[in-house]
Amino acid sequence: MNQRGTPGAARYAGQNVAILGMARQGLAIARFFLAAGARVTLSDLRPAEQLAGARSELEAYATEHAHASGSEPLLRFALGGHPVTLLDGLDLLCLSGGVSPAIPIVQTAVARGIPLSNDGQLTLRHCPAPIIGITGSAGKTTTTTLVGLMLESAGFTVHVGGNIGTPLLDRLGTIGPGDKVVMELSSFQLELCDRSPEIAGVLNITPNHLDRHPSMSHYAAAKANILCAQSRGDTCVLNADDGYTGPWLRSGRCQIPAGEGQPEVYFPLIAARIGFSMVDEQPNGGFLRGDTLIWRRAGEPDIEICRSRDVRLRGRHNLANILAASCLAGVAGADGRAMTPIATSFDGIEHRLEIVRQRDGVLWVNDSIATAPERTVAALQSFTEPVVLLAGGRDKKLPWDECVQVIHQRARHVMLFGEAADLIGDTLARYSAAAGVPPVQVTRCADLPAAVAAAARVAAPGDVVLLAPGGTSYDAYGDFAARGRHFRALVEDLL
Repeated sequence: MNQRGTPGAARYAGQNVAILGMARQGLAIARFFLAAGARVTLSDLRPAEQLAGARSELEAYATEHAHASGSEPLLRFALGGHPVTLLDGLDLLCLSGGVSPAIPIVQTAVARGIPLSNDGQLTLRHCPAPIIGITGSAGKTTTTTLVGLMLESAGFTVHVGGNIGTPLLDRLGTIGPGDKVVMELSSFQLELCDRSPEIAGVLNITPNHLDRHPSMSHYAAAKANILCAQSRGDTCVLNADDGYTGPWLRSGRCQIPAGEGQPEVYFPLIAARIGFSMVDEQPNGGFLRGDTLIWRRAGEPDIEICRSRDVRLRGRHNLANILAASCLAGVAGADGRAMTPIATSFDGIEHRLEIVRQRDGVLWVNDSIATAPERTVAALQSFTEPVVLLAGGRDKKLPWDECVQVIHQRARHVMLFGEAADLIGDTLARYSAAAGVPPVQVTRCADLPAAVAAAARVAAPGDVVLLAPGGTSYDAYGDFAARGRHFRALVEDLL
């Protein structure tokens, strides 16, 4: 918290707030409420000894703010489980991103009428400047970063965060009313949200996180929450080519069929609608004309952002990300002069098709962010060179059918590691037998270091060794970034 304070936070003084989960978002929520003078209890399934560092930092923060207000520290912990006694006398229950609303204690809280929240909802409620919110199954972080850079290029003071970087909830006091706030929102954050950003973008909706969401309808409904509370004067940017958002864009209605854990969803889109497409020209939005990326504002001359060959980001999916970013930044006040230099100079983010090293004619690429088979497909399709693929991790109960087909088309050797290795290997073998195509070469490895060593043995000059796992990192790492950093270190250590 800085000297300007957090707008609207004073209403929580004296309230009893419990937070489930002491990960990045849970700790930000705790700081927010401690600064507001609330009585805060943090609960985590992990034992106290695994959380000693985070606990110590938060206790110091609580003491600092208690001394500033002249009150006693207002912080307690319940570690090693989520006791139902947390709910006694509780005014608000908040969930960190990894905590599902379906767990028993949350369902008990709902039955008792205790309201739920998370860092996304709190940020949308208390941010002093309009928010540009971005969600989607793939491309969120790249697009969010591009929008922020385009708005900075246009001369605005910009704050980027949410599901990436430092939580915006920690920075609300630094945001001025004329600033631009660009916020990445995950389905986990959105499933509790009852507010929408003034400018909202949905990049795509494809199978993801089905280990958390009981059906595609449930997952799509969480994504749609970014739009449900928009009003006249707001804007939504939608992918015209996507099976979900394309019909919403054209009809002006959000419709999602009922599915497991999710009733049918229907609501009109009141906000102005802008589309982006790699296939068709849009009356208002972004599109590809030949090899030129175009931004069109209805009633004004088209703006040529750049040629596709001038984009440094690899992959056709990244052209769509640039179109989406141009739409979002354009609505927020950027013009073509701000879009073009970013579109042609930006070369990516850590762990997203990140070039790690060129070694003996072999290009090593880190796409640890590829935590779903669809993202592995996009990564493979970004290269024309022969690929040695490193795939595995923990499966999210997602379909692998398209991915194994593309692996057979694009990869000459696959190194499998992690919990999903057998699943992927068996699916590859079934596809080869059913399609009557030669099987791709497969090596099963004990872990990522073994996969890197095996790839180094088989890679030849002109190959790309690509880490695009298709599964999450949680079988061996805290997150995809930790897995990517380990991959990078392993590759850099190769002699």
